[in-house]
Amino acid sequence: MAVTDSPYQAFDDSEAGDGQHEAARSVRDRVLPPMRGSVLWGWAGPLLITVFGGILRFLQLGHPKAVVFDETYYMKDGYSLITWGVERVAVKDADKAIIAGDTGGIWQSCTAETMDKCASYVVHPPLGKWMIGAGEWLFGLNPFGWRFAAALLGTLSILVLARVARRMTRSTLLGCFAGLLLALDGLHFVLSRTALLDIFLMFWVLAAFACLVADRDQARERLVSWYETSPLSPQGPPLGIRWWRIAAGVCLAFAMSVKWSGLAFAVAFAIMSLMWDFGARRAVGLRSPYMGALNKDVPQGALAFAAVPFVAYMATWTGWFVNATGYGRNWDQATSAGPLYFVFDSMRSWVQYQWQVFTFHSGLETSHPYMSEPWQWPLLLRPVAFYYEAKQNACGVKDCSEAVLGVGTPVIWFGAVAALVALIAWYVSSRDWRAGAVLLAYAMGWLPWFYFAIAGNRTMFLFYAIPMVPFMVLAITLCAGLLIGPAKPRADGSMPVRRTVGAAAVGAFALLALINFWWLHPVLSGELIPYTEWKARMLFEKRWI
Repeated sequence: MAVTDSPYQAFDDSEAGDGQHEAARSVRDRVLPPMRGSVLWGWAGPLLITVFGGILRFLQLGHPKAVVFDETYYMKDGYSLITWGVERVAVKDADKAIIAGDTGGIWQSCTAETMDKCASYVVHPPLGKWMIGAGEWLFGLNPFGWRFAAALLGTLSILVLARVARRMTRSTLLGCFAGLLLALDGLHFVLSRTALLDIFLMFWVLAAFACLVADRDQARERLVSWYETSPLSPQGPPLGIRWWRIAAGVCLAFAMSVKWSGLAFAVAFAIMSLMWDFGARRAVGLRSPYMGALNKDVPQGALAFAAVPFVAYMATWTGWFVNATGYGRNWDQATSAGPLYFVFDSMRSWVQYQWQVFTFHSGLETSHPYMSEPWQWPLLLRPVAFYYEAKQNACGVKDCSEAVLGVGTPVIWFGAVAALVALIAWYVSSRDWRAGAVLLAYAMGWLPWFYFAIAGNRTMFLFYAIPMVPFMVLAITLCAGLLIGPAKPRADGSMPVRRTVGAAAVGAFALLALINFWWLHPVLSGELIPYTEWKARMLFEKRWI
């Protein structure tokens, strides 16, 4: 596809295209297309969408007043971390005591001799639980407190996605469209109101992606400025400290510090960023773009994607290293022979602990009624019932239901399947970087799980797909831009019919997503409704209950 044929003509920086047309464009416009629209609306629009999504997520956040699904693990681990610095074992029926407001005796009592029996064996890194604990520190050990951090980061992710979509498309309208779809996704909504780890993983992955897109623009700006003002050289200049890329490395470390599945994104995003460096130097016409990137970009890339993430990841384990009561800590032996041996033995104990966790995840095959396979996730074939309670004569009829169903908004998810197929065709035909980046990120959230499905019957759930959701929305957004077409009026000043029809189609899709979310909202938020209304929302009855 020639650049002049691209639906994103006004802001396309695909390196594919007809040489004659490319020569007619300035290097700046070709390498770094201008951002359209005002800076004010570039922030105001996404912020308004974020406020809308935040109201949805924070409204009655403490309902249901219950321990929902796996909150039983993470809300206690979070509170233990802010209290003790490490996770500790709770007493039997601690959940009931917590819901009743009695938090004084929820921990296993220990003596100095039995302290090792109080350490809780946990199978995920600590950062997500620290974040849950921060909400509990602010608001107490109650449903609102342990869900606060999830709601906050779920809301912030709407802003991040709207801004990164705007940067990728150079359109504030499309950025707001992306933020609105994320705000209206059912799975994102439910996980933003539940103290599970997956929403934190999604946030840090998305934040890393956004940092890398910003770094791509910044690196190209520096290259273009050098091209316009300095003597040319075959390899080009060093680009200085890449703070956005370093920030991306920190975000990727934090993703891995929530769940190890963040590692797939870390590897893929590092390769993607370095490939962007190759493309940027080639785009300005350097004679040795690849050697330039290898000599000037790769060394700093190693710092951003290896050294920085390692330090940031280890920092999240500080509570375990400085406390004697962490699981597998072996404090007495570590402190028996001086500071050097302390460091060595502490690292040995930590590595042994990580290996135990790895073997746990590799062999996790416990059957669960809501478990699903990765191939089922895009079609929403097996949602997760996070919470369900039947009540009598409480809603105006005899049989009533209160439910929280972990499921995506079907209009968005099914639309994303079509959009991803379209992106594959677009990338094959144009090598557009946006399509490639979205497809890569989606694949890293989905394909690694097939290994566990093939290698063994590992327990997996639909909500493991939440890191894919922002990239599903980006796929829909890019396809919306294709439908609308370039903002280029005819000679008489009127807009092409295609643009009018495309805008109407995109608007209709957003309206359908809003209606679909509104219809599902009672079973996403635990609203008390008649059983017949609950049943009517179970689209695939045998699979959704």
